[in-house]
Amino acid sequence: MEMKLELVPVPVTDVDQSKAFYADRLGFSVGVDVRPAEGVRVVQLTPPGSACSISLGTGLEAYWGMPGSVRGLHLVVDGIEQARAELVARGVDVAPGRGRRWRGPLRRVHRP
Repeated sequence: MEMKLELVPVPVTDVDQSKAFYADRLGFSVGVDVRPAEGVRVVQLTPPGSACSISLGTGLEAYWGMPGSVRGLHLVVDGIEQARAELVARGVDVAPGRGRRWRGPLRRVHRP
């Protein structure tokens, strides 16, 4: 049996602000931004090259968690220094790497 993780709901305080951060500053592509019912909004964003997306939204139980409560997600890149330079150029506060083999998280990239 094959299983794939394809979507991670991320509770946020402000959907528009969070969407702008992930799309404009981190370079995630916006695949979905819909309002399928009164009071419901779903925004799906995907990191470049990823098969797994995050979703932000309102009006559904999946988004009822405490904003900033999702922890430990990993964005994996080839070339941490190049990735860091690109994010810094976009205005993201990113801690310097710890050498070639460093695999730690980017410092508090976003807490909606």
